[in-house]
Amino acid sequence: MTLYGIPNCTTVKKARAWLAEHGHDVPFHDFKKQGVDAAWLKQVVKQTGWQALLNTRGTTWRKLSDAEKDAAGNEAGAITLMIAQPSVIKRPVLERDGAYHLGFSETDYQTLFGA
Repeated sequence: MTLYGIPNCTTVKKARAWLAEHGHDVPFHDFKKQGVDAAWLKQVVKQTGWQALLNTRGTTWRKLSDAEKDAAGNEAGAITLMIAQPSVIKRPVLERDGAYHLGFSETDYQTLFGA
């Protein structure tokens, strides 16, 4: 099990706190420090779809040029953008038992962990 994201992201902080409070010591992969691997992204996209993984609501997306946004209009372009700008990846990404879960919701985590 691994939690992926950016440590200063509010939603990542909530997920990490919830996991810690419920006794789950989960390794953390920091996109900013450890980067994003294309093979990993393709694996996540295969399960979640690139549209779900690409965060088009965040400030990083809003700061992109129209050309950059247009280039991310398909899977290959979105993956290229996510490698170059990891902040556009929906966070956190929780990998558990080979399945990827996007975002954080206390209800979803309770269901996932049987808490």
